[in-house]
Parts: sequence; structure tokens; C-alpha cells
Amino acid sequence: MPVETNTVAPAPQWDTTTTPGPSAAPPLYEYEPETPPSKGRGWLGWLLAAVVIAGLVFVKMTYFPSSAGGDKKGGAAGGKGGAGGKDQLVPVQVYVVAATSLTDQVAATGSVLAEESVIIKSELSGKITSLNIKEGQAVSKGQLLFSINADEAQAAIQKQQYNIKLFRDQEKRQRTLLDKEYISAQEYEQSNNALLTAQADLQALRATLAKAYVRAPFSGVLGLSTATVGTYVSPGTEITTLSRVRPVKIDFAVPGRFAANVRVGDVVSVVDETTNKTYESKVYAIDPQIDPVSRTQPVRARFANTNNELRPGAFVRVNLKLGETETALQVPTEAVIPEASGYNVYTVKNGKMVPQKVKIGIRSDKVIQITEGLAVGDTVIRTGILQVKPGDAVRVMK
Repeated sequence: MPVETNTVAPAPQWDTTTTPGPSAAPPLYEYEPETPPSKGRGWLGWLLAAVVIAGLVFVKMTYFPSSAGGDKKGGAAGGKGGAGGKDQLVPVQVYVVAATSLTDQVAATGSVLAEESVIIKSELSGKITSLNIKEGQAVSKGQLLFSINADEAQAAIQKQQYNIKLFRDQEKRQRTLLDKEYISAQEYEQSNNALLTAQADLQALRATLAKAYVRAPFSGVLGLSTATVGTYVSPGTEITTLSRVRPVKIDFAVPGRFAANVRVGDVVSVVDETTNKTYESKVYAIDPQIDPVSRTQPVRARFANTNNELRPGAFVRVNLKLGETETALQVPTEAVIPEASGYNVYTVKNGKMVPQKVKIGIRSDKVIQITEGLAVGDTVIRTGILQVKPGDAVRVMK
């Protein structure tokens, strides 16, 4: 049985001299490069980038100048622009402590009182029959102000006078009988007692009659009144007021810690709140007790008030002088820092800030007295306090 033999035909040979050979097979995916951006789009991008960079540089120079200056001069490690350089010192203003004159005084508030003041009232019931009150006018002591119908009191007095005449005659007859021993001593004493009782009743009636005529108890100025002739009044009805306003009293109180320094005769400066004028008065009375509620010492001064400068009831400011010193140490109010444990000030020593505890004395709205912690010549920081810490280098500004 014949055997078939598979013969592989040789690959055709190309004659490259006459016909070019076939090219290589193309790849599965062809890559086409992107079209490069046009010249207009590239120019716009560079412009936006330049604007952003310029904005960042502006913000840096405007809000962070110190950092920029440090980099420009070589950083913190180099030269004068570092942390210890002049541009990094905190600018402050200072006050050099010196001995000054200080008046030791206490400020308080007070009230003006009349030297004498009383409310004129009726003591009887009845109608007003006469009224001699001129509102706001001055009157003299003993001057009749008004009177009340006293017909009943006068009639009672007349009746009692008749009784007294009768009792007096009886007493004379009884005395004659007693001398002759016709009556006992007890019978005479009864008639004599009746006479004495009648005389006492007459005095009571006359006192009641006197209440119907109301007179000024002292010289002064009358206040306003609503009463008129014919007005029916009862005991306690207010008719008017009477005040003596030359001189006037100044009532005020000082803190208890100054009580031992107040003396009778001390000068008091009184400022009227309405006119802002200042008047001088003197202390004439001091309450022996300190008020247990307010812990203050009540004090009273007197002012002549010749021209009616102060009116009773007015509110005044009082400054009481307790003494004066020529060697007081004072610093501006803003230089003293209150803390829980006391008070501090910031001083400058060797160009650096050093905190110093102090004790204060008299204070006003501008300066505070330092009683302990500072000496003459010390330099105290008065501005820039919030920007410095202990040990920070500072630059004193003129």
C-alpha cells in the first residue's frame, strides 16, 4: 500500500531587486499624538499664573512684612534681621518714676441739709380762721402763721375762771372755820384741793388755746402750702414747712479705714452737681459709731451759705483732705495691672521686660500711688503691655 508523503512547499522567494517585499503587519491599536495647544491658549494660562503669583506676593508683603524682611536679610540666623534684631523689638512707651506732691484726700458723695427744718402741723381740730403764710418768704421766730377757731376753748376758760372764784371763796371760809376749830383739817383740805385743781384745769385750757395760734418756732423760710382760710384741719394735718438755710449742713460718709484720720475742723471741698462750683466747708461733728451695714463713718460739715449757694436736698461731691506729702510715687493708671493676688507693673531693666509686684494707695482717674514695690528712677511700661512677656526685649519709643 503506497504511503502518502506530505511535502511542505518552500516559501516563495521574492526578488527584491525587481519587486519590494511586503511591509510588516500594522499594530492592533494605532496611537495618534494629541494636537498641541494653540498659541492663544498657552498665553492666557501664563497670564493667569502671573496674576495669582502677584496676588500672593502682595498679601505676603502687606500682612507679613517682618517675615519678608527676615528672609530678605538672610533669615533669623544672620545679621540684624533675626529674632534678636532691632526690627523684632516690641515698641513700648514708658514712664520714669519720680517723687511728686500728693494730697491725701477721700472722695465721697453727700447731701445738703437745712440747719433747722420742721413741718408745720395743726395740733387741734377746727377751721382755719386766719392764715399769715406767704410761701417762700422769710419769717421771724414767734411770728403768727395761722390760727384755728378757738371759741370753745375760750368759753371753757371763762367757765373755769368762774369756778376758781367760787372755790377761792369757799377756801377762805373754810380757813376761818378751821382757825376757830369749827371744822376739821380734812374738811379744809378738801376745799383747798378743789381750788388748786380748778387752777390746774385753767392752765390746761390756756395751753389748749395757745395751740390754736401756731407761731414760727425759729427764723427761717416758709415752704409751699395748700391750706386756705376756712379749711378744716385735724391734729397732724400738714400746713407748710419752715427751714433755716443759713447755714446748711453737708452730710457724707467716709470708708471706715479712714475714720481715725478725720478730725473736727478738717477742710471739706464741696462740689455742687447742678452748677459744678466748689465751696469750702469744715467738719463740725463726727458720729461716734461706724455704720455696721456700710462700714462707713458718718461725718457732718457746715457751710455758711450766705448767698443761698446750696439748697437743702441737693446732691454734692465731697473731697476730704487728710494730709499732703511731697515724696509720693505715682504711675499712670494704665500701667497698673490688677491680678488675683494683687497688682503688677511691667518695668524695663537692661532692655527687657521684668514684672514687678506692687502695693497701691490713693488712686484717681489718671494716676495711682505706689506705696511698695517701686523706687525713684524705675522705668514702667505704660503702653504695649499686652504685646510683651517676661524677658522680651523692648524698644522704648519717645
